[in-house]
Amino acid sequence: MPNINSVAPELQVSQWLNTLRSITLADLRGRVVVLHAFQMLCPGCVSHGLPQAAAIHETFPAADVAVIGIHSVFEHHSAMTPVALEAFLYEYRIRFPVAVDRPSTTGNIPHTMEAFNMRGTPTLILLDRQGRIRLNHFGRIDDLRVGATIGQLLSETAIDPNSDQYQEPPAIGRDGCDGEECAISENQR
Repeated sequence: MPNINSVAPELQVSQWLNTLRSITLADLRGRVVVLHAFQMLCPGCVSHGLPQAAAIHETFPAADVAVIGIHSVFEHHSAMTPVALEAFLYEYRIRFPVAVDRPSTTGNIPHTMEAFNMRGTPTLILLDRQGRIRLNHFGRIDDLRVGATIGQLLSETAIDPNSDQYQEPPAIGRDGCDGEECAISENQR
């Protein structure tokens, strides 16, 4: 289970949509990375999370900020297939890359969701230029707060964590939820 300021685990993906190649977090070092975990049938994802991720994708230059959606299905598996997801992305005009989280073979929680210790959907995770987790937020999060946090991360110089100049960055934000998300219940774990 990764903590704030620890290097993010690699994504575990069964399929990519909206991109011609597989993407790794290691490939994105040097950029701020926005990971948005969602499900098509999650009301908070559709009403707030995905529009927010799309706005981030449209607002920040791709050379500085990479936005990746992670379709993490932990319920209604038969309704949320990759074919349905492809139609959903087209209809909602989602243009950033979307990873289909690799399903678990032993339970309901997909691999990336479990690796990042996500509590449900929507979840917004921000990685700094070194690939460290700086925010892992479950539920709705204010656009201004997200934009300010991304701006803060963009202003940080990319320093090698092994150099003498490196100082541990402060943790940004806190976990929380507001009742609009889809939480993982204990019997789904």
